[in-house]
Amino acid sequence: MPTQPLSPQETEDRLRELPGWSLEDGRITRTYHLGSHRAAAAMVAHIAAIQDELNHHSDLTLGYSTLSLTVRTHDAGDAVTGLDLDLARRVEDIAPAHGAN
Repeated sequence: MPTQPLSPQETEDRLRELPGWSLEDGRITRTYHLGSHRAAAAMVAHIAAIQDELNHHSDLTLGYSTLSLTVRTHDAGDAVTGLDLDLARRVEDIAPAHGAN
């Protein structure tokens, strides 16, 4: 059974709890800035483990010292769901340990 999409208002309300995250083109997104390429790559590996644990995956873009995530739920018609916000919260929780801002 697919997860139900959140309304844009519900998404915006929940994003208030996730500074740096925004709603763009029907998906939530965030770019982190890290101290080095190695730190950004380490954060990618940590996020991949979380995504596997949740069985919910984002699009990740690794730059030299940046990491961008784009999250939406394919099974909900590429809409934003509670799963997306849960994943964003988990990423926010680990970001300080990687020196991400």
